Amino acid sequence: MKKNNFKDSYDNNGFSVVKGVIKPSLANEIKNHIKWLSGKYPNTRPEAFHHNMLIHDPFIHHLINQDIILDYVQEIIGQNIALFGAHYIAKKPLSGQPVGWHQDGSYWPLEPMNVVSIWLAGTYSGPENGCMRVIPGTQKNRLLKPSQMIKLDTSEFVLDLAIRPEEIDDNSALDIKLNPGDMSIHNPFIIHGSNPNKSTLWRIGLTLRFIPTTTYVNRTNWECVLLRGKNVEGIKNNYIDKPIFIDGEHMPFKGCHKYK
Repeated sequence: MKKNNFKDSYDNNGFSVVKGVIKPSLANEIKNHIKWLSGKYPNTRPEAFHHNMLIHDPFIHHLINQDIILDYVQEIIGQNIALFGAHYIAKKPLSGQPVGWHQDGSYWPLEPMNVVSIWLAGTYSGPENGCMRVIPGTQKNRLLKPSQMIKLDTSEFVLDLAIRPEEIDDNSALDIKLNPGDMSIHNPFIIHGSNPNKSTLWRIGLTLRFIPTTTYVNRTNWECVLLRGKNVEGIKNNYIDKPIFIDGEHMPFKGCHKYK
């Protein structure tokens, strides 16, 4: 999709889909990374490979520094870009957990709420294996506070909060179908979620949250990555250094020599 069409879709509908952002070989390395992380964290479900497990991983830094991804992000938030969050939501065949209807911004301590989410596909993602679903136009809704949402059991759901069912009209919900290497990008206010994976296929996706450096992460010691442009004086975010690749501690990947 051309960038002008991409931006129009994002502004009008609250989301956009871009095909073939990364090469199939890199998408395949995302699949390999899930297998590697599953070995490193055998007691953690692959829907729960959270930011703290990823932020010092050289392969994640390799992904978030892809210029083509940052070019699309820049169209929305400007040229001074930082990563605020990374989270794999990888659903196993037959047992992958659902994600309740929610708005991303409800969870985040960002001041102001200027942020954009990328969903990068490592595998095919469709209705049969629990793809993301969005309700177009709901980015115009008010942002709900956690206290206005219901609690969910994280042994059954990926996230612990969801919008009350009676407050949702999902008749216009769309399935976001992606092939390996595609990405979707969505507004922090848009209502979205996903069904469980009852298929025999993996559904592997990496969510990446990007902020302009004018946005403050109001959480003690939260680690961010400055990716493009410069920091803003007075906004005291915690930007980490580039990680060092260590044999045996990190997954080998094409380009890992740049982190040695």
